[in-house]
Amino acid sequence: MAKIDIISGFLGAGKTTLIKKLLKEALPGEQVVLIENEFGEIGIDGGFLKEAGIQITEMNSGCICCSLVGDFGTALREVVDKYHPDRILIEPSGVGKLSDVIKAVQNVADEAGLEMNSFTAVVDAKKCRVFMKNFGEFFVNQIEYAKTIILSRTQNVTQEKLEECVDLIRQHNDKAALITTPWDDLDGKQILDAMEQKHSLEEELLEAARVCPDCGHVHEHGEHCDHDHHDHDHDHHDHKHHDHDHDHHDHHDHEHHDHDHHDHDHHHHGHEGHHHADEVFTSWGVQTPHRYTKDEMESILRELSESENYGTVLRAKGMVYGEGNSWIYFDLVPGEYEIRDGAPEYTGQICVIGSKIREEALKELFHV
Repeated sequence: MAKIDIISGFLGAGKTTLIKKLLKEALPGEQVVLIENEFGEIGIDGGFLKEAGIQITEMNSGCICCSLVGDFGTALREVVDKYHPDRILIEPSGVGKLSDVIKAVQNVADEAGLEMNSFTAVVDAKKCRVFMKNFGEFFVNQIEYAKTIILSRTQNVTQEKLEECVDLIRQHNDKAALITTPWDDLDGKQILDAMEQKHSLEEELLEAARVCPDCGHVHEHGEHCDHDHHDHDHDHHDHKHHDHDHDHHDHHDHEHHDHDHHDHDHHHHGHEGHHHADEVFTSWGVQTPHRYTKDEMESILRELSESENYGTVLRAKGMVYGEGNSWIYFDLVPGEYEIRDGAPEYTGQICVIGSKIREEALKELFHV
């Protein structure tokens, strides 16, 4: 079944640059079809993609989400029949509403047996505020309906302006995965994984930890207590526990689709048939472009480890921006924590799991 990825974004946001990066670094070997619609203009970006061996159907006679809905359906079916693609990238006009595009594509996808895979909005970090002010209805629609929001040109804005842009976006969509790291610091595969929601730090922690229904403790995979657990087994997942020496690519081994992992509660109930009310624990996760020094992170983790002001913290983990181009990775379990240098991630991510977690206190602690 072919996957459909919709990559929206205002004119000049960098959609074509992003598509080039994905084709080169994340999709080699896949049969990819790109469907463009440049709102009545000749498809000026067709040349370089044809040279790369990518087949293109250019839609230049109107907007994909209005006058082209009928033609679009025919074109999409023809593309599938002719090229049998693994993936169809749809780059709609920069002035269209993403909700209209999704609706038009969904109608055809259902008939043609295609998988709606990802909805992405590319946003120029330098123009976020001015576009929201001047083209609010269209700009905000793209943000509201995106599952992933990719900020472009973040290397050209101040930290203050970047965080202001993120705050504006979060007012309209606080669930989407948000990429704030400069694209040159990321591999296309990392960007694609974020678009497909494969990278969830929260899910990784929740799957690595299980509450023992007999002793009430949280056990990592492969770790047993002395109780006889009868008909359940802590090793019934194939995921291996990620220890402290893994590099950042290990996170991408698990496919987690459609998980919201941004600033919310996640209730987890141990093993089916064995859980009790006191075993329920919650998780708090947030994405942030905030920068930290190692001293700040040391102070935060010491406070989190020693204070009872944040609930009963069983595990905390994350990757955040450090100073300059550096990244700080941290991992905390009761009584100990570690901080180390790591490779760039698509944005800063923090996750805390435990019981009676106090979200507001955590937000204040981490300055988010």
